[in-house]
Amino acid sequence: MKNLILTIAIALISFTSFSQDKLSTTSGHIKFFSSTPAEDIEANNYKVTSILKPTEGTLVFSVPMQSFEFEKALMQKHYNSKKFLDTKQFPKGKFKGAITNLSAIDFATDGTYEAAVSGTLTIHGVAKEITEKIKLTVVNGAVTGNTEFDIILADYGVVFTKGKPSENIAKTIKITASLNYTKE
Repeated sequence: MKNLILTIAIALISFTSFSQDKLSTTSGHIKFFSSTPAEDIEANNYKVTSILKPTEGTLVFSVPMQSFEFEKALMQKHYNSKKFLDTKQFPKGKFKGAITNLSAIDFATDGTYEAAVSGTLTIHGVAKEITEKIKLTVVNGAVTGNTEFDIILADYGVVFTKGKPSENIAKTIKITASLNYTKE
């Protein structure tokens, strides 16, 4: 009888640990902001999906590029056009990477941790290696992630050399991401 109880206990612990190996969100928020003398441009996307595997430290994002919403319809039209991000040809932005300082983060203990993350960011069909910091907050097993970093549009093949876009669109944009992960 003791062996049966021990076997059931080990199975439950293994199952519980396995089910907690994956955290996800389907309603993450990414915002980008740029400022030029002509005007500020801001867009928000609340349809970001992400998976975080705490035991492995892997982190994946998928961003539907047409889901960015702008204050002005004309900004949204330009953003989605072939001259800018061509979101029909490149419908998703992606990040695939890992937490490089995983030993400094305890997903089982409430607290705020600074995660160093490295991986590949793909935008507009161009993949670039990046390293950024993400603030991870653990509260009662729930994990939130927040980050802010800059990207250079030319690094992702978005370049304007003449006309109004070359003057009215910033060369560098600020990206802000907020994610509330739940257990899968």
